[in-house]
Amino acid sequence: MALGRRDPLGALVTGPDGIPTLTLGWTVLEWTVEYLRQPDGPDAGAPWRFTPEQVRIVLWWYAIDPRGRFVYRRAVIRRSKGWGKDPLCAALACIEFVGPCRFGGFDAAGDPVAVPHPTPWVQVTAVNLAQTRNTMSLLPGMLSPAAVDDYGIDLGKEIIYARSGGQIQSVTSSPRALEGGRPTLVIANETQHWLATNDGHAMARVARRNLGKSRDGAARLVEITNAHEPGLDSVAEQSYEAHLAMVEGRTRGGGLLYDSREAPPETVLSDPTSLRAGLRAAYGDATWTDLDRLVDEVYDPNTPASESRRFYLNQIAAAEDAWTTATEWDACVYDDQLGPGDVVALGGDFSRTDDATALVLCRLSDGLLAPVGVWERPDGPAGDGWEVPREDVDDMVAHIFGRYRVVAFYGDVAGWESYIDAWSVRYRDQLAVKASPRSVVGWDMRARTGEFTRRGAEATLAAITDRTLRHTGDPVLRRHVLNARRRPNRWGVSFGKEHRESPRKVDALAAGILARLARQDALAAGADGAGERSGEVWAL
Repeated sequence: MALGRRDPLGALVTGPDGIPTLTLGWTVLEWTVEYLRQPDGPDAGAPWRFTPEQVRIVLWWYAIDPRGRFVYRRAVIRRSKGWGKDPLCAALACIEFVGPCRFGGFDAAGDPVAVPHPTPWVQVTAVNLAQTRNTMSLLPGMLSPAAVDDYGIDLGKEIIYARSGGQIQSVTSSPRALEGGRPTLVIANETQHWLATNDGHAMARVARRNLGKSRDGAARLVEITNAHEPGLDSVAEQSYEAHLAMVEGRTRGGGLLYDSREAPPETVLSDPTSLRAGLRAAYGDATWTDLDRLVDEVYDPNTPASESRRFYLNQIAAAEDAWTTATEWDACVYDDQLGPGDVVALGGDFSRTDDATALVLCRLSDGLLAPVGVWERPDGPAGDGWEVPREDVDDMVAHIFGRYRVVAFYGDVAGWESYIDAWSVRYRDQLAVKASPRSVVGWDMRARTGEFTRRGAEATLAAITDRTLRHTGDPVLRRHVLNARRRPNRWGVSFGKEHRESPRKVDALAAGILARLARQDALAAGADGAGERSGEVWAL
């Protein structure tokens, strides 16, 4: 399913809900009322006020565990253009600069006490000067006269100092300028623009290394970004994929607060009513936004639809050569799960090291797709020398045949011939159809590219487009489907990875298509929801 929860406006919201049990955030919020001011707009000079949504973010950003350590070491705040990302980060910069932002013990009532950092060093970073100025230019108007007097603040254009020796520094496009520092907070501005070609990747690595040197482990990173453009490998895209890895349990790392709010996937750009509702959902309680103006921007002939979705609806628009889109795939989620004894077809795409291995089931009665096992190389050092645990895959196949009534099993052959042969012998009496004349299970995708393209990939894509396909909303299958790129061949349009060496896998999609082919053939052979077999007799 689409990642996130639905709010009353229909928006998809990613990020923790409710209020943390332990947080420094309440003290932080009280301090901002006294010392911060609205920096611009019709309410300039009035006491600063967070929106309810921003309050939730602040409370969770300053959440601590019972030892007083921060729950999150970095955050990504992904929002639509004009939502207020820069003012929010300017407020965080002020808090970390002179406000109460570190754990100072518990009071008599057991509530956490927040104290200022003794030597704060806040860095506002970006790949060009204009992006840092978006945040830095707000600080003089945001810091109240009382804050300037009480903390001895010297308001410079590129560096702001406090009497304590703390500073807020602007840094752009220079990994060397960042190297060796000991910042207490780094704000990474517009990370959808941080690419390898403009030193964005290097800056992100240096910032993380510097933060890792903090003696108390409390130095942290905040990214602000619009929805990234898939395939550019921006820092924003890398952070999104790190978030997915944590959600799916593919990494041992943690501590990432990924907070996003996007329009409902069913938002239709060409329908003004649907568009307006989608914009309202995406912007939430950012009530200062002019929806009429945003609608005009979307309908401007010079605004591509993909940019409208990324910048205004905060949706990650599909790449130009994407096999399908998140909107189309998410519309096919079916609120159901497989149950013991269900009659199913099984598809398997197998690898040894680089690619993933996946097993996907397709229920005969309605075609519901449900992954039951996906094995992928872990991220980071844990992936060094990793190989697919073949015995685990074999055990999972046995588990599937014990739990469900499997009437067809199609598995790609390459590199797994011995297992394919063993499964063909072991399960031949339970299967209603053979994958090929030579094998009960073996379905060679390379030798049958034309059939896989026409009956498999193209038919599956048509079912997605027509919303006749059903799937359980599994996040791993969703990721593999959205990783797929269109690959025309002489038989039609199939799919593949973005390039041969890409770490973005598509194997669960291939396994799902094989499961659909197996279901189709089983139904044609007379199998039904009761698991009946045809009268065909095989000799091996």
